[in-house]
Amino acid sequence: MSSSRTRGKAPIVPRGRRRNSRNDSKTLQSSSLPGIASASTTPASTFPSAYPTEDEAEFAEAQKIQPFRFLDLPSELRTKIYSCAFSPVPLVIDLDPYTFRLLQRLKSLSLFRVSRQIHRESSHHFFSTHTFRLFPTFPGRYFKTKRPLLARLPARYRASITSLQLRLGPGWNNPPPGWVVNNALGLGGCTTARVLKVFVECDPSDDFYKGWRSGEGDYEVFCSSLLENVLAEIPTITVVELDGYAAVKRSGDMMAGLTKVIKKFDKVIGWGSESGWDKEEEQVAFLDAVLIHGATRRASRSIAA
Repeated sequence: MSSSRTRGKAPIVPRGRRRNSRNDSKTLQSSSLPGIASASTTPASTFPSAYPTEDEAEFAEAQKIQPFRFLDLPSELRTKIYSCAFSPVPLVIDLDPYTFRLLQRLKSLSLFRVSRQIHRESSHHFFSTHTFRLFPTFPGRYFKTKRPLLARLPARYRASITSLQLRLGPGWNNPPPGWVVNNALGLGGCTTARVLKVFVECDPSDDFYKGWRSGEGDYEVFCSSLLENVLAEIPTITVVELDGYAAVKRSGDMMAGLTKVIKKFDKVIGWGSESGWDKEEEQVAFLDAVLIHGATRRASRSIAA
């Protein structure tokens, strides 16, 4: 009886062995059928990979834009680039809020922070190609300040300035106390200044100002003394350019006093274009030439006769 019972029963197989046999049969069936992927392999994705291949990485590396070596350019080209960068800046720099707002908005002076060499080149170009006003004329606290723009600049920047402007006329009835030439102004540091532009807005000696001026000839004497002190502090100035509004007469007391000071220091007198005095100077020179040549011709004719 025991032998018959054992023949009808299936042999006992461990559970782990039974599962492995099932998996093996499935893998055999799947591998035998064509077109059916195996469960152990990963199907190919139809979406592009987020990581570039080796060929794509090499191509991107070859196409990468290299930084431009600005200092490899000749100095002449760098100077032209500096001129284009500073072209929106006004030619005359004064101590007023509009100029500083413009510089901050344009960020033209950001070149000073690139490197030491570019700072040295760009700053020298900026301060040597612009005219800097000695005393501020903007009304308010800037006009009455005791520290003009020149006194606020570092010494290395003042050494690059080649052109200065002295504007006369604002506060003619009561000049501000800050309009004085002293060591704090820093004129001694302008060692490369060559041109001083004097612009006259008004001449109180004119009859139009009669009854309004505090004293006869006080402002004219003040302006002449101011110009004399400036020329004494900057001996490198060779040309003094005189200019003014059309209402200012060239033959007035103001211009006569300024011309006398310029001749005292033996400086060359130039004439600006706004007043029209340059045309008058050409006419006077032409008349002098005509009179001189006419007199010599008459003398030669009389001698020949």
